[in-house]
Amino acid sequence: MGQAVTTLALSHFRSHLAGRFEWDGRPVAISGANGAGKTNILEAVSLLSPGRGLRRAGADELGRRPESLGWKIRAEVQGIGGFHEVETFAEGAEARVVRIDGKAATQVALGRILRVLWLVPAMDRLWIEAAEGRRRFLDRMVLSFLPDHAEAVLAYEKAMRDRNRLLKDMVSDAHWYGALEAQMAASGAQVTANRRAALQRISVAQNGAETAFPFADLALAGPEGEGEPDDLAAALAEGRRRDMAAGRTLTGPHRADLSAVYVAKGVPAAQCSTGEQKALLISLILSNARALAQDIGAAPVLLLDEVAAHLDPARRAALYDELCTLNAQAVMTGTEASLFDTLGNRAQYISVSDPIG
Repeated sequence: MGQAVTTLALSHFRSHLAGRFEWDGRPVAISGANGAGKTNILEAVSLLSPGRGLRRAGADELGRRPESLGWKIRAEVQGIGGFHEVETFAEGAEARVVRIDGKAATQVALGRILRVLWLVPAMDRLWIEAAEGRRRFLDRMVLSFLPDHAEAVLAYEKAMRDRNRLLKDMVSDAHWYGALEAQMAASGAQVTANRRAALQRISVAQNGAETAFPFADLALAGPEGEGEPDDLAAALAEGRRRDMAAGRTLTGPHRADLSAVYVAKGVPAAQCSTGEQKALLISLILSNARALAQDIGAAPVLLLDEVAAHLDPARRAALYDELCTLNAQAVMTGTEASLFDTLGNRAQYISVSDPIG
């Protein structure tokens, strides 16, 4: 068994009053009508990793309504280094709490015991929308390799917020900026180095794979001043007047973008068809999973919401074959059970007709 969620229990989470699932590490196919609560199950699993989950929701948005009493997720996982019990919850409007094996833990600690990747319909427009979404997608990939990446990102963003307050208050004294810009330079250089390392790892995994999905040539794009600490520090110092006029910091890794080219056609992803863009996303998720399987000896848990929607039967079957070859627990949703027919006894099946509870 690779990395897997073996038991998942929900209480007052989204549409589910209560629910319990027991899985054995095989792919899980969840079918049911729209609005039955399929994606909510995937969202619960996504919260076993750092961050705000696949919908990027705040802790106060996750409780079942109209009660709004709070919510809880409990899980047993086969993670990196063995089995763990994970609990995450929020009471009322309180912040989200994480416990691992009965002890209080940080969200970053979740990424050290279990790696979770996801692909949801909202990401289908990734290549044609704003750069912010592509940065989030890239940083999720980076986190799967380097859980401590989150701490570098948070350190950079905190220093940047403080600098932006100075800019908005029209503070011109250089001494106020120096320490903040040094912090941004150090953490920003780490963020960029982490991103480049992850892209290199994805590239190697793509080149060594036999797959039915297209390869993407990925690159980190963005303004200058993203590299070494001295370079970013200098760029920030030189840009203070311009940044003050804008009221925000205009240089740094928070402005970076992820570019992708469909290798076989030499065409930027943004210019590809909807089906090709979806296939490229699936290819990247599979490459990410292959790389992690090679690095840590077990594929991550994959959450694939309505993944078959834009795939023809042949490519759908190819996806399932690749997931099984990876020995990955992929939790998938679809409106029809027939979408998963070619999985046969290689998967577990759940039919959801109404929210559980």
